[in-house]
Amino acid sequence: ANRAFSDLASSLVAGTATVLTLGALAIGRLDHAGHGTSKRVGMVVAMIGVPMFGYGWAIAHWAQNGEVPWLQAMAVLVSVGLSATIIQSGRLLGLLCGQVAMWSAITCAISPLGGLLAIVIGGALGTIAYQRQLEIDLAESMRLQEAARQQMRAQEILADYEETGQGWFWETDRRGMILYVSAAVAELLRRTPEELQGRPLTDLFQIEDKAEAGPSESGADRTLTFHLTARSSFSDLVVRAAIKGEERWWAITGRPIYDTFDNFQGFRGSGADLTQQKRTQEHVSRLAHFDSLTGLSNRFFMSQSLEKILIAPQVRQRACAVLLIDLDRFKQVNDTLGHPAGDQLLKQVAQRLERGVGSAGRVGRLGGDEFQIILPGRIERPMLAQIASHIIESLSQSYTLDGSRVMIGASVGIAIAPDDGVTSEALIRNADLALYAAKDGGRGRFHFYAPDLHSDAEERRKLEEDLRDALAHGQLELYYQPVVQTTTERITGFEALLRWHHPEHGFISPEKFIPIAEEAGLIAQIGEWALRQACMDLARWPGNVRVAVNVSALQFANPALPGIVTSALASAGVNPERLELEITESVFINDDDGNEAMFRALKRIGVRLALDDFGTGYSSLGYLKKAPFDKIKIDQSFVRGATQDGSRNGAIIASIVSLAEALDMETTAEGVETLDELDLVRLLGCSHVQGYIYERPLSALAAADRLSSGLVAIARGPRAARAMRQSILRRVVLEHGGQTYEANVRNISRTGALVEGIRNVPGGTVFRIHVADEQVVTATARWCEDDRIGVEFSEPLELDETGRIAIMSPRRQRPAPVLPTGVTIEAPRRRA
Repeated sequence: ANRAFSDLASSLVAGTATVLTLGALAIGRLDHAGHGTSKRVGMVVAMIGVPMFGYGWAIAHWAQNGEVPWLQAMAVLVSVGLSATIIQSGRLLGLLCGQVAMWSAITCAISPLGGLLAIVIGGALGTIAYQRQLEIDLAESMRLQEAARQQMRAQEILADYEETGQGWFWETDRRGMILYVSAAVAELLRRTPEELQGRPLTDLFQIEDKAEAGPSESGADRTLTFHLTARSSFSDLVVRAAIKGEERWWAITGRPIYDTFDNFQGFRGSGADLTQQKRTQEHVSRLAHFDSLTGLSNRFFMSQSLEKILIAPQVRQRACAVLLIDLDRFKQVNDTLGHPAGDQLLKQVAQRLERGVGSAGRVGRLGGDEFQIILPGRIERPMLAQIASHIIESLSQSYTLDGSRVMIGASVGIAIAPDDGVTSEALIRNADLALYAAKDGGRGRFHFYAPDLHSDAEERRKLEEDLRDALAHGQLELYYQPVVQTTTERITGFEALLRWHHPEHGFISPEKFIPIAEEAGLIAQIGEWALRQACMDLARWPGNVRVAVNVSALQFANPALPGIVTSALASAGVNPERLELEITESVFINDDDGNEAMFRALKRIGVRLALDDFGTGYSSLGYLKKAPFDKIKIDQSFVRGATQDGSRNGAIIASIVSLAEALDMETTAEGVETLDELDLVRLLGCSHVQGYIYERPLSALAAADRLSSGLVAIARGPRAARAMRQSILRRVVLEHGGQTYEANVRNISRTGALVEGIRNVPGGTVFRIHVADEQVVTATARWCEDDRIGVEFSEPLELDETGRIAIMSPRRQRPAPVLPTGVTIEAPRRRA
């Protein structure tokens, strides 16, 4: 009965185990369904551990009772264990639980205590193994999740990279046909990715117009074809996209693809947009060679262009002409209208130069208001003179800047290769010397280079250094010329005149050093010194005497001028009404709000304002309605010759006086030297007179002495003006009665001369005077004192273009350029 019951129990346990085993697959799925660990362990024990324990116990019990041989029982158990292992593969918890349960059941069937011990030991080992496996699974899970995140991030980055159009990807088959191309590229090409698939990769690029392509593009096309044919990698190959009506550049990179058997499968690569980078490079290249303001070639590119001409393989190809152009009065535009207006003016100048030169040469801007023209080939001087004259005429026409009418001029220096230099440095230096000579000759003219300009430049440089030293060491002085009221013939004031007594060369004319001071940037400093010094001298004079000080256009444009005037008056303790500021018409070259503000500021101080050199400028009379002048000064050019028959100067003076009276202004006639001129300006109504007829300029000490003797002025001078005399020292030969006499000519005019070196010459003696090579004039002696005689020429001498006696022109006089028509170009000389 016990045996039967035991067999029945074993069979029941085995059957139950079999039924439970059928749920093993479901248990396996639940094992990975994400339940909690404790719940999973319980389910595994119930559905795997219990059936396997039942199998082990039942079979072991049958073997123990002899119903089944142990060998067959062990084979069954091993087979069951293997089956369980296969079923629970990848599920460590179920595998450990099943194996421990089955073998523990066998031990338990033989010995309950041993079975219990096996269960404990197996459970402990299974728990440890399971915990270790959990750690491994967790690490693997995290690794897979990180890999997935990285893959997703890479995919997103690549997608963003494609969508922006800055980068894209492509793939071809072994025949070079497109398998894949980014949608962004297809959209740029106005196609879809499907339309591009199966087409050659080269269809993406412009490779058909090799004849018209530049070297870089056609070279890139050949390189791409070579790499595709040779199946070699390439990187950053620059190509132009095949987009009509748009210039777009790409840099493409590619590498060949091979399968596991080393068979070529095609190319895979990427591309990047280079359009903006290429435009930036072109912009940088343009900035390196062209002026950003005017678009003309810059100094560097002009130097390169000239250098290429001068090193040409053939000598005849090295001929060229260089013209340096400097704008006259451009600084006044900057000072009055501002730098934006100056920039507009430079653009208009550049346009006129380009139109004038055309394709005959290259025009460049060297910087500031200096331009350069290079004319290749051999050009004769008359033609160059004609070109330079045309340039000056063109640039001297009026300009319109923001509604303001502006007038400037230009000076041109010309050097010719190879006559004036065979290197670019020598040619530019010599053209620059010629330009200085043109500016020194009165501006608004051109000048060819001549070897003696080097000595002139050195003299000018030395004079500039001496002028700086003179300003620093107090060598400059102010002289004062009286201004006399015509009705009372009393001194009402003085005009301050700048003088420079050079320690080696004596007094240097303002006509010589003032232009140097302007170009060296010293005129503002000198002007402020003169203003302060004049106020200091004025403080020592009677209270009813004024002083007039010239104010340059540069000073007038300085917003600090009212403060400087106020400071000078306060330092000297002088009433502002005693100071008169003389302003020339050049300040009105650009009539703007700045001028009006400056006039208002000066009048608030209380100083008087005088319009100097009236009628000699280039402005209209409109400014007289706005500018609060107290006086108009009539330039000496209108006074000179006014008494001669047929002169219109008297009518001009009368008109100026009438205009001044209508505007309640005083008038001062400058440069009155004869009694006839004095009578005329007094008759015409001038309120004041200034000139040698009353007094020459006096030093500050002499002016003070003159005032101490009273204010009454007495006119002293010749009744009428004699011919202008030119001081010289020339060795001449006088011929009379078959005899010759050597003598010196001290001064000369058109009608006569002062001859020194012959005594006791009776009046009326007729001489033939050899004044120059093949130049002989007939003269009659009019008086003789000691070894000096005054002679009168039988015919007036001719004057040259500069107003000098033609036969007495300096031997170093440079010839003026002559046009093909034979007309000589000469500009008026600079006024003092």
